[in-house]
Amino acid sequence: MTPARSLHVVFCWHMHQPDYRDAQGVYRFPWTYLHACKDYVDMLAHLEDNPLARAVFNFVPVLVEQLDDYSAQFQRQEFRDPLLLALATPNLKTLDVTLRHALLEQCFRLDPEHMLNPFPAYRRLYDLWQFIRQDAAEMGDYLSVQYLADLVVWYHLAWTGETLRRRSSLIQRLMAKGSGFDFADRSALLQCLGETITGLLPRYRALAQTGQIEISSTPYQHPIAPLLLDFHAARDGLPAAPLPDCAQYPGGAERVKAQLQDALTSHAEHFGGAPQGIWPAEGGISADFVALLGAEGLQWTASGEGVLGRSLAHSYPDSSAAQGRADYLYRAYRLQGQGPHLFFRDDALSDRIGFDYKTWSGHDAATDFVQRLEGIWRATEGQQAPIVSVILDGENAWEYYPYNGFYFLGELYRALSNHPHLQLCTFADYVREHGDAAQALPVLASGSWVYGNFSTWIGDPAKNRAWDLLCHAKTAVDQEIASFDAQHQEQIRQQLARCEGSDWFWWFGDYNPGEAVRDFDHLYRDHLRQLYALLQRPAPAELDHPISAGGGSAESGGTMRRGQAEGS
Repeated sequence: MTPARSLHVVFCWHMHQPDYRDAQGVYRFPWTYLHACKDYVDMLAHLEDNPLARAVFNFVPVLVEQLDDYSAQFQRQEFRDPLLLALATPNLKTLDVTLRHALLEQCFRLDPEHMLNPFPAYRRLYDLWQFIRQDAAEMGDYLSVQYLADLVVWYHLAWTGETLRRRSSLIQRLMAKGSGFDFADRSALLQCLGETITGLLPRYRALAQTGQIEISSTPYQHPIAPLLLDFHAARDGLPAAPLPDCAQYPGGAERVKAQLQDALTSHAEHFGGAPQGIWPAEGGISADFVALLGAEGLQWTASGEGVLGRSLAHSYPDSSAAQGRADYLYRAYRLQGQGPHLFFRDDALSDRIGFDYKTWSGHDAATDFVQRLEGIWRATEGQQAPIVSVILDGENAWEYYPYNGFYFLGELYRALSNHPHLQLCTFADYVREHGDAAQALPVLASGSWVYGNFSTWIGDPAKNRAWDLLCHAKTAVDQEIASFDAQHQEQIRQQLARCEGSDWFWWFGDYNPGEAVRDFDHLYRDHLRQLYALLQRPAPAELDHPISAGGGSAESGGTMRRGQAEGS
């Protein structure tokens, strides 16, 4: 009997937060642990609840490092995050005025439609805050300690995942209480959050050990590797793109190799072995970078659909035959038939999750998604082992969904796990079982998962200025690092790696929320200042001035990072 023909479906959920710590190890922004309590726990729980579902989870090492750090804070009850410190402080009157004002500003940074308005008690706190802001310069001084206690508790309740709420009687009790939270309430909530965060990575590791999920990685601090290797990679997709004044990033190849090797080491320490695949930061790939991955023994990597389209145009420039997406997208490739397998994101399907389905009912969205996959299954008849790659962030989209995407994800996994023609798998599964189905790709274009090029990270005046500041700092590192002992040299390299992350360059631009642009601009310059401090050299005066003229509206705060702008 001939086996049923299947369409392989891979969900790759990218988990990433940049390093939010300052030189003293204090967290400037709480997004790492808040996403852990809301999104990373929900994404895991859906797989635990459905043993037939399969997925890839990509954990960036700098995120894992911060989760480890938060776990240590909970174990020691010594908090370096202002929000957690507020929960842990018995008498909130002892908090200084600056911290109280910062908490008031922070505790409404979320999506109001799904994380504020559904909770009348929380909404009342917001309405009062808005009234006070209009009438008093020192607004925080007019609000009671009880107001602050209720606000801090509600902010954390709003940032809990739907699966956690349904399983935790404490969360349910606090939500029902609504107001008048005392120190015992805050202590109990703090313990719940601590147990959630410290248990998170072991739970993911357990699923990986059963083979239900694959855990992949990214170079350590999420650098956009093709640009570190060569700024001119930006002109592959945009030939007229303005480049930084510096001709290239000094020693870029060595830095990419170091960040990659550090990631492999970290992954082995946390998950019991080397990853089989790498999701590159921002889906940014180039032929040179893929060669580096192959040299490290990686079996697969992935990027965006636009990169594949340009790669095929470069490979077959004289071809006039118009092809449908089903003829080229739903395959694995290898560059010139060698090296890691290359998978390319179905942008339309991935972006439906990232952008569109948030306004649908969970049932209708899941049904629509499955029907679209069934259409691809029919369109790929005759192809050997067709595969659909759905790749997006595992964190940022869900706060814009009702119930954090609970009904959509639950129904989607159930439908796909029991479908006769759609087979959930991981990239490692596919390479192992169908690796010989990969087609040779003569030329690989350089680009990312956003527009298929690098315009989101280079070419804008502010972005280019940020690159030049990094290049100048790297030159200083090269000049000074040999004068320090081995331990201090490693501190310098770690700080340099933080400055190389892709997030800093992404945020510059007027298409991002103004408040978030200012946050990341300031943190990036702080990281550069700390690098100069480690070199025992004065920081350039230009680091005292904002890189960007500003952003767009000041809505939402730091969580719009990828769920809004990149469909993931």
